[in-house]
Amino acid sequence: MARDEKLKERWDMLVSKLSLQFADGEDLDLDGIIYLVGVQELGQIHRRFKKDEKMDLMHIAICRLLEPYGYYEFDYIDNDGWPHYTVKEQLPSLKAGEQSVLMKEAIVNYFLDSQYIN
Repeated sequence: MARDEKLKERWDMLVSKLSLQFADGEDLDLDGIIYLVGVQELGQIHRRFKKDEKMDLMHIAICRLLEPYGYYEFDYIDNDGWPHYTVKEQLPSLKAGEQSVLMKEAIVNYFLDSQYIN
């Protein structure tokens, strides 16, 4: 099976599983899944977040997801429990579709590593 086909298969399975668990079966979009990764990485799953905190959660997720690609490196956790990352390499200029594929691949790998999917 081609790499893109395998990614699409895994992505669809992941969206389905996460949507059933967190969105009453309504399909989560890419941003929704990035948000969930941010909440997971923060570890404060049973609280409500303000609008600016939601943006910070998405930033945490993006840093964590792109860390294995060499773009970010974990730095420290602050006194409030929020992880911080440093930029190791600037992201290349990507078209919207290429960004989407990169993020989907990173998300699928994240959930494969955690054994949430296989």
